[in-house]
Amino acid sequence: MGETAERVEREHHLRRFTAALESGALSNVRRMLNGLYPAEIAHLLESLPADERELAWELVAPEHEGDVLLHLSDGVRAGLIREMEPHELVAATAGLETDDLADFLRDVPGAVVTQVLHSMSEQDRERLQAVLSYPEDTAGGLMNTDTLTVRPGVTLDVVLRYLRWRADIPEMTDSLIVVKRDDTYLGLLAINDLLTKDPDLTVGEVMVRDVDPIDALMPVNEVANLFEHRDFVSAPVVDGQGKLLGRITIDDVVDVIRQEADHSLMSMAGLSEEEDLFAPVAQASRRRAVWLGVNLATALLASWVIGLFDAAIEKVVALAVLMPIVASMGGIAGSQTLTLVIRGMALGQISGDNARQFFNKELAVGAVNGLIWALVVAVIAGLWFQDVSIAWILGLAMVVNLVAAAAAGAIIPLLLRRFGIDPALAGSVVLTTVTDVVGFTAFLGVASLVFL
Repeated sequence: MGETAERVEREHHLRRFTAALESGALSNVRRMLNGLYPAEIAHLLESLPADERELAWELVAPEHEGDVLLHLSDGVRAGLIREMEPHELVAATAGLETDDLADFLRDVPGAVVTQVLHSMSEQDRERLQAVLSYPEDTAGGLMNTDTLTVRPGVTLDVVLRYLRWRADIPEMTDSLIVVKRDDTYLGLLAINDLLTKDPDLTVGEVMVRDVDPIDALMPVNEVANLFEHRDFVSAPVVDGQGKLLGRITIDDVVDVIRQEADHSLMSMAGLSEEEDLFAPVAQASRRRAVWLGVNLATALLASWVIGLFDAAIEKVVALAVLMPIVASMGGIAGSQTLTLVIRGMALGQISGDNARQFFNKELAVGAVNGLIWALVVAVIAGLWFQDVSIAWILGLAMVVNLVAAAAAGAIIPLLLRRFGIDPALAGSVVLTTVTDVVGFTAFLGVASLVFL
């Protein structure tokens, strides 16, 4: 219900905004636009055609530009950045958190990065360079350096007085990080314990020691799994020697989860998760042409297999009518298994230890469904064409293809990952080829033996 209400509100914003743009009332557009949150402004910009988007971007208040750019997809952000002057890009970085600033600077020209670094204090520059030194898809690239650290020997009263002196604490702070003098990680001091325990107790007596820090080189999808399974709000990040580097907060992890979900969905169609809805025709056509070409090659392979049995098809027209049923059922069954495997791999639920058990289970599911639906389609085909031979040939092919589809759906993602290919991107194309070839070969091969 809440998701529907949010979608309706977004559509309402878009209609009002578009109407205001078309009316030429730019003062109303500017007021309407800058009254939204940065993420809402970004959503509006992504929903506009290119010419209207450029006009709307000019009306965004300079103080919002940095946050808005961060919420845009890569394709849209790159297009807007190309049109901005270097001094505008430098100004847009003002006030950004270190992790957000690192994400921003990865997309801007080197000259702008240099200007931004020169405009920062030495301490902030070192923090930013620490984040930029790690790949974007690791914990180090995701972390923020705004940590609150304490020593184990001080009392809770001293810590409280220190926080009052600071007057504010970083957002998403649920714990203070306990470190040695050389910044080696020791544990966490929960804000709840700080406020409720005896102020004369030392940090070392109260702190939690059994929360393991996150290695800076851990992939971001594994970081997301940790936050999900352990209900973290924030977590410390350390280097290979256990020295504290920064922390990751739940808001950054939510972005990772959303990006992973977008990636899985869009990759199934051979698209990038950062695809611009209103990208230029030439650009969009070029990106999609690659996978259309791959799909054409696989379709030609399936057609070649059909051509091997043209004599049987010419003799029994019913074979041509029934062929799509075998291929379609195999494709759906294989896609079900493929989706389960890709999801299991993303969540770390499938490994060498349990892959065989999963494979055997999917084979059994394929066999059971194959037998059930083979019976159904055999009866339909027998009544339709009044031919028992057609009925049992179709039923046999159905069983073979559904079992093969289950096997292919389980094996293909694991093989693709071993060869360094994204299973979400290439899995469906390979699977379709396998189910088409196996289905047509089984159906037309048996039919050729019977009728020729």
